[in-house]
Amino acid sequence: QSGGGGRRSLRLRGTREKSGQSLPPPARAAEGAAGPGYERSQAPGSGPVRCCPAGVGEPGGPPPSCAGSRAGSERGAARGGRRQRLGGALPPGAPGRGASMSSILPFTPPIVKRLLGWKKGEQNGQEEKWCEKAVKSLVKKLKKTGQLDELEKAITTQNINTKCITIPRSLDGRLQVSHRKGLPHVIYCRLWRWPDLHSHHELRAMEMCEYAFNMKKDEVCVNPYHYQRVETPVLPPVLVPRHTEIPAEFPPLDDYSHSIPENTNFPAGIEPQSNYIPETPPPGYLSEDGETSDHQMNHSMDAGSPNLSPNPMSPAHNNLDLQPVTYCEPAFWCSISYYELNQRVGETFHASQPSMTVDGFTDPSNSERFCLGLLSNVNRNAAVELTRRHIGRGVRLYYIGGEVFAECLSDSAIFVQSPNCNQRYGWHPATVCKIPPGCNLKIFNNQEFAALLAQSVNQGFEAVYQLTRMCTIRMSFVKGWGAEYRRQTVTSTPCWIELHLNGPLQWLDKVLTQMGSPSIRCSSVS
Repeated sequence: QSGGGGRRSLRLRGTREKSGQSLPPPARAAEGAAGPGYERSQAPGSGPVRCCPAGVGEPGGPPPSCAGSRAGSERGAARGGRRQRLGGALPPGAPGRGASMSSILPFTPPIVKRLLGWKKGEQNGQEEKWCEKAVKSLVKKLKKTGQLDELEKAITTQNINTKCITIPRSLDGRLQVSHRKGLPHVIYCRLWRWPDLHSHHELRAMEMCEYAFNMKKDEVCVNPYHYQRVETPVLPPVLVPRHTEIPAEFPPLDDYSHSIPENTNFPAGIEPQSNYIPETPPPGYLSEDGETSDHQMNHSMDAGSPNLSPNPMSPAHNNLDLQPVTYCEPAFWCSISYYELNQRVGETFHASQPSMTVDGFTDPSNSERFCLGLLSNVNRNAAVELTRRHIGRGVRLYYIGGEVFAECLSDSAIFVQSPNCNQRYGWHPATVCKIPPGCNLKIFNNQEFAALLAQSVNQGFEAVYQLTRMCTIRMSFVKGWGAEYRRQTVTSTPCWIELHLNGPLQWLDKVLTQMGSPSIRCSSVS
């Protein structure tokens, strides 16, 4: 401060001494304001003056000693005393005043701890927290209905004869736990029985379950021991004669490579609805036994369908040397190539996971996703670019129990040409099927293919070779093709993929190798 300030302070002091009055605390604090190294905290004449040495209260400086600081210390001490009376000081690192009580006092009910003790599989920290929230959510629901003891009994005894444990079915059939949605029976079957469970397609309800998910009642059974996992059926080996007399007529499949495909919708007559969900079978979903749930197909499923039971060997083959050729599951169940119009783009994707998606996004390193948004093409035109923007979540492919399902996750329909699916429903082999958003379709069945293969072996090399077409499935995003569209061929659609089913193709290869060469000679003049 300037010397003027000091003189003012001294004059004030002399005046008070002459009058015989004692200085109040603020005046005493102001008394030393004229000394060196001090700063005034207020302008002169603006009320009580508080001063403190330079550097006091700053990091590394001495503690404040002015009256205001002493008052603050006294208030802090009083608060500390109250905190002590309320149960002691907070431990180091404890959350502040804004933290939630659940984080300050974490508490997991004993019943939740016991149920989590039966959890299958190992999860990371985030997944562990989510599992705990899922169990807490279920416990809260079951407490209201008095079914908590029955749940604990089912989990601890692992008995299929326990009662149904039900929760109310939501509007879309799914259960939301901490911003993640899923089908309730899938969530709790994955939690307590099969940690590698991917989809509801892998589950089938037991016969005694009265509230199974597929019954679509108001209550859904979440007892994990009321569901069983769909097992992959063992395909019988194909008996192949080493040398056969090839009949003149053989084709079990028509040649459709140059024909204009027919078109159909699946499910028939279903329009996209907002309440369709990815993991819930929509109306018209075709169950494993071949029955439609709500809608009838607009094509007969029996008319025109060939008998898929293997033909018995003819008497001429009885004395031949028959070699069994078995089916082997490959490491990669399918290979997927992406095309824009008639040009292939990018590398082939090899699917090893039983559930994977083909979408329009950009993740480069996920074994469960083939992301088309990453792929570049210097010849890409505006129509292709516009279509790519509408692929979105694309299509999810499941390979479960020897069956392949395609489920439309996109906001736009997908179009599928599957000869195996067409054979099942008695459609023309080149028929293109439209799958609306939220719907799914079984596009291949290993058992049906095995029956056709056993039947074709009796008809010769060419008949077996034609089955290679069944192992190729074409799928277009957003834009359809066929008789009802201006695009007549799949190579006219902007964005499409081609699936090669590796298991059936490798099986065909072994059968053809065992059969030898075809009887029809191929020469330069044939």
